[in-house]
Amino acid sequence: MLIYNVTIKVAHAIAHDWLQWLQQEHIPDMIATGCFDQATTLQLLENTDEEGLTYAVQYRAASRADYDRYMTEFAPAMRQKGLEKWAENFIAFRTLMKIVD
Repeated sequence: MLIYNVTIKVAHAIAHDWLQWLQQEHIPDMIATGCFDQATTLQLLENTDEEGLTYAVQYRAASRADYDRYMTEFAPAMRQKGLEKWAENFIAFRTLMKIVD
């Protein structure tokens, strides 16, 4: 089991609308790819950055093949949609992790 973790810093000015978009549109679109079976949204609490709020979304993939399929078939378009909607009001970095417990 793998976790595709996306950490996002969102400008205060769009944070409320961005979070609604994330939960109502983006995460359902990610699950609809068939590459992930679950997503968890987290907000970092011990982050005192005045530039924005920081969130992490953890998508669970059953296999490396599912993750690789997402990266080749869906990731470019999904990232572009976010950029077109929110422009320079957020930054994101992504990591892939393996569950070991």
